[in-house]
Order: sequence, then C-alpha cells, then structure tokens
Amino acid sequence: MTNPTSARVLLRPLVRSHLTRILTAAIVAVAFAVGSLATAQGTEGGTLVWLGHQEVAGLGPNDIGPDVQAAVIFNILNPLVHVNHLTETELVLARSYDVAEDGLTYTFELHEGVLFHDGSELTADDVKYTFEFYAQPGNTVASRFNGMREVEVVDRYTVRVHMDTVNASFLRRAAEVPIVPAAYHAEVGDDGFRTAPIGTGAFRLDDWRPAQFTELVAFPEHFRGAPLVDRLRLEVVPEASVRYIALLTGDAHGTVWPLSVEDSLELDEDPDFRMVATNWNSPRFIPLNNDVPQLSDARVRQAMLHAIDRQRIIDDLEMGLGVVATSHLAPHNSFYNPDVPLYPYDPERARALLDEAGWTPGPDGIRVKDGQRLSFTATTISGDQQRRPMAELSQIFLREVGVDMQLAEAPVASILQGLREGTLEASLFNWTHGDTTDPSPTSTLYSTGGDNFTRYRNEEMDRLIDQGVALVDPEARRPIYDRTQELYAQDVPALYLHYPQGLLVFSNDMGGLPDEILSSTPLFFRAHEYSVRD
Repeated sequence: MTNPTSARVLLRPLVRSHLTRILTAAIVAVAFAVGSLATAQGTEGGTLVWLGHQEVAGLGPNDIGPDVQAAVIFNILNPLVHVNHLTETELVLARSYDVAEDGLTYTFELHEGVLFHDGSELTADDVKYTFEFYAQPGNTVASRFNGMREVEVVDRYTVRVHMDTVNASFLRRAAEVPIVPAAYHAEVGDDGFRTAPIGTGAFRLDDWRPAQFTELVAFPEHFRGAPLVDRLRLEVVPEASVRYIALLTGDAHGTVWPLSVEDSLELDEDPDFRMVATNWNSPRFIPLNNDVPQLSDARVRQAMLHAIDRQRIIDDLEMGLGVVATSHLAPHNSFYNPDVPLYPYDPERARALLDEAGWTPGPDGIRVKDGQRLSFTATTISGDQQRRPMAELSQIFLREVGVDMQLAEAPVASILQGLREGTLEASLFNWTHGDTTDPSPTSTLYSTGGDNFTRYRNEEMDRLIDQGVALVDPEARRPIYDRTQELYAQDVPALYLHYPQGLLVFSNDMGGLPDEILSSTPLFFRAHEYSVRD
C-alpha cells in the first residue's frame, strides 16, 4: 500500500529544466505559427489569440457553462445584460430594463438597428423565442428561467416578461442567456445552431474545430462598433506547460484557463505580462454520482471527505493559494455561512464512519459490503496537468481508509454529458454552485437542475432553493442560504476540495484590459474592446 507521505515529491508541480523549456518553446512556436499563419496574414487589426484547456464542444446558449466555451460564445452571441468584470449588471442588447416593485414583471427596451450576422435585425420576437425555447425542460440553462409564465412582445423593440413567482436571480441569470435569431434557429434546430451559430456579437464564426481551435472574424456592423482586431482565435491547449510556453514565445496573448501557479507567479515578475488574481466562486471538487450504490450513503461520502487532506492538496499542488471548502459557497461570498458541519483531515474518523455504514476491509484492504467492493472511477479531463495530480493524491488518501478510486480520462464534453445522464461515477473539475452575483444553487443542487452532476435529490434543498429565489431582500434570503450550506455540508453530495485563487496571465501586447478586475471570466466576453500589438 502506498504511503501518502511518500507521494509528496511525486505529486508536486512539475518543474521543468531551462533546456526542456527552450526546446519545447521552439516546437510550440513552430506549431502555433503553422496553425495560425494562414488566417493571420493580410489583416490590419491582427489576430487576438487566447488559450483554453478544453475542447469547444458547442456554440449555442446551452454551452455557456464552461469558461472556455463561454469565451467564444459570448463574442458570437450577445445577451440582454452581462454581469461584468466588476460584478455589475451591464446593459448589452438591452438599452434599459425595468423590474416591477413586486418582482413579477421585467421590461426590456432593446437597442434599435442591431443586426445579426445574416443582416436581419434583432427584435423583441427574437428575445421571446429565445426565452421560451431555452426555458423548456431538457435545456441546460432551463432552470435560469424558473418562475417565468410568459413573454410578451410589447412592440418591435420592447419585450415584457411576466412571472408566476418572484425569481431574484432572473435578471442576472436568465437575461444573460444569449439571444438567437428566431427564424434561423427554428430552421436549423438547436443541434444545427450549436455548430453554425448566427448572433449579434462583434465576431462571427469562421472556422470551428472543437478539439483544436475556434476562429472568429470581426463583424464590422456590430452595434457597439467594429472590433479593434480582425480575428479572435481560441486555441485548445490542454497542457498548462504548453500554454505557458505559448505566452512566453508571443504566440498567444492570454489564457482563458490558468497556467500552473508556479508559471503564473513567474510571469507576474516579467514586465511583459500582467497577472490578474481573483477569488474564484467555483471549488475544485469531485462530483459523486449519488445514484451509484456504493456512493449513495452519506456516511460513505462524509468518510471520504475526512480521509482527504485538503490543506495538503492546496500546499503541495497550489503553492498554498486557496482555502479549504466548507460548503457550496466560497468564503468571500456575502452569504457565506461558516457554521456548518466540518470535515477536518481525520483518517480514523473516516474509518469509523465506513465501519458504521457496514463497509469492512477486504483481503486487499479495500472495503467490501454485501459482496461489493467500495470502488468507483473518477474520470478526469484529458490532458489536465493541474487537476489530475489532485485526483492522484486524493486517490492515495482514499486508499488509506479502504476506498478504491480508479482514475480515467475523457474530454470535457463527454464528462459533462456522462454526469448529466448518470453514466459516469465521478470526475474532478471546477463548477460554480452560487456566486457573488447570486447565491442560489438552482442549476447544481436542485433535483432537476441542468448541472446537477451528482444527481443529488433532497426535498428540503428543493424547497429552500424555491424560497430563496422568491425573495429579493438579501437579509430575508440569508437564513435560507445559511441552511442550504448546512444541508450541503451535511449530505456531502460531492467531495468539495478547495476554492482556489484564480491567476490569469495576459501579454502586454494585448491592449485594453481594464485596470480594476473583480471577476476574471467576463473579461473574455468583450474581445471587441481589445487590441494587439505587432
């Protein structure tokens, strides 16, 4: 049996020699040059290049969950409003909005003369179509529209949403779903739209190769003005070390998903780069399929959380930048509740809980109950150098108490589909369960939530979520979210590891980045404001 202490050196972040970096840099520079030369030549504004760690599996409203996909989609499609980098509600397609005092009516006035990429004009009919289509069950964004009764077209540029019940998160969640052109979407269907989107964004799709790159070309008729660059290209580069080298060699201007902490801090010392540090709302966590028999007992899940030294993961693999998670909301959230059941690293307590649940050690040390081994598979993201070691270290800790967590790899799209359909047992990635814009975990912890990766079902949680979104006053909502955090910590539907500090690095060759940044993901939704320097 492997000793967790002996694994410390093996699982520390990869430290590459200078020679390895130089040789790899040369290879990467050639690869990026070959991949982008044909599209970069002959453009006056140049090509803005960003790097993501996962494939871009689709380009429609249902695909906005992963940051890398959102970074592309929100430059092709626009919503009525955005929650921006200052966590403010910023108008986009809407030139104004009004919320009735009772919270049951939302009125949006649209900008006039906004064109889709096919030359048709955006109207209230497109908003009505979008909201009604994506509110239908089966869409991953459907829960954003909870409480919506009907969408009224008041006139060509005015739309009014009528609610059956108050939904305090509607403005910042539903109104951020990007608007599609009704006629085109109805013609091609959602599957067709995801592969050939038409929007009002500052860029239109030029070339999409899901696991390689997505390239967009400027849309000069964009209602906020033509972009400052001619092209936006997102390269799919799973390996953090290769993303680092691409920035260092000037082949990319920014990375949508972080580098290793080590490399980010190194570039922060380089005057040619700017590092943006923000507190993340999404924990690194291991979602567990609660329908799997060996994972269905809360005592087993509690035991596993006790078994993992989560502070060790932060110290060894994140250079100390992060905080152990206690529930579904991050400590910097104004609704954070510290008074919840806690699971300090305690292998003996873990073993006692497993004994209590009826799982006894087998001949090889792995626990058994009714002839079944306490074994499951966590499928991590292909090529994910940053989080794979966290799964490996967790695997070692779990084995010490008799739990066998096998590891596999798959693309992000396959993982998300498998978790949503219940065909995967576990994974490891980041996902937000409520943030500083709204603390409600509707999509992740509601029984029918589109992103309920754990297949968690708790009637009290459902009631609390319904009650929480039905209130607008923060103080009235506070006891509700206090209880949702208590309940989540009690049930442990997932192994919530820690909240990292997000470190994103940008080359100073990319101009236009805001001075003050409180939330980093929305930076990638405004590519039309950025320039590139030769």
